Amino acid sequence: MTRLNELRDNPGANKKRVRVGRGIGSGVGKTGGRGGKGQTARSGVAINGFEGGQMPLHMRMPKRGFNALNPKKWNQLRIDRVQNYIDSGKLDIKGVVDAAALVKAGVIRRELDGVRLIGSSGFTAKKVTFKVAHATKGALAAIEAAGGKVDMPQAEVKADA
Repeated sequence: MTRLNELRDNPGANKKRVRVGRGIGSGVGKTGGRGGKGQTARSGVAINGFEGGQMPLHMRMPKRGFNALNPKKWNQLRIDRVQNYIDSGKLDIKGVVDAAALVKAGVIRRELDGVRLIGSSGFTAKKVTFKVAHATKGALAAIEAAGGKVDMPQAEVKADA
């Protein structure tokens, strides 16, 4: 049985850090691994994308696509995963299955901006009513084929506008 005063790290578990600039005999003396003179020999240098005055590559490349200022963050949820939670009895399908019910059952971690149902197979639960932000065509078809219903209030608002 080992005693507290006999506890030691395994051999080689702790390496001593290299102390630079401690004389010519240390191997990392004089310039301390920073090469010769100039900007990068000094402290506080951040020139990662800098190309010596030439237009940097990331600025030469054309811009692509559209980036929204405040994009929506959806919980993308596969319908076969929902089916697994229904089969295991963790998700109650008697009421409306919305983001709050999915969080309570542990299917998703947090509500974010809403739930987006994806997938096109593996759903067999009867008469389930979902209230979600969005659903793919395949997910809609699979849920309606099983006898369920999907209510998307945000989609209706867009259709009216």
